[in-house]
Amino acid sequence: MRYLAVDLGDKRTGLAVGDDELRMAQPVCVLEVPIGDSLITALTKAIEEQGVDALVLGLPLNMDGTPGQRVAITKAFAKKLQTATTLDIHFQDERLTSSAAEEKLSGSGKTHKQKKKMRDALAAAEILNDFLGEQSPTCNEN
Repeated sequence: MRYLAVDLGDKRTGLAVGDDELRMAQPVCVLEVPIGDSLITALTKAIEEQGVDALVLGLPLNMDGTPGQRVAITKAFAKKLQTATTLDIHFQDERLTSSAAEEKLSGSGKTHKQKKKMRDALAAAEILNDFLGEQSPTCNEN
């Protein structure tokens, strides 16, 4: 199964793709579109372009695992997205994914502006890698 991970933001949303065979995620892009109908349209286009079977949305939990302020926003957006796409939507804890993305970018030699354009897509890849890592293996290991 092929997944599109979404790191939802107010102004920028990171996207990454991966599948349950290779269990690896790759950053795709950052959509610089605010939350709303325009973002739904942009995501629908990305879903078609990437040929995905399901979505994984980052769930913004607090460090203690309780729902953060943005959980309600994320879940409301997910309902609209599911209506528009009919794809299954999975949620994945996104704690520390932005920090992991920032760490990967720290030694890249890129400018602040270049890093900003990549950060959310890398965070989406971290979200998807975490999700794929929690899935059951697809083959029997004897």
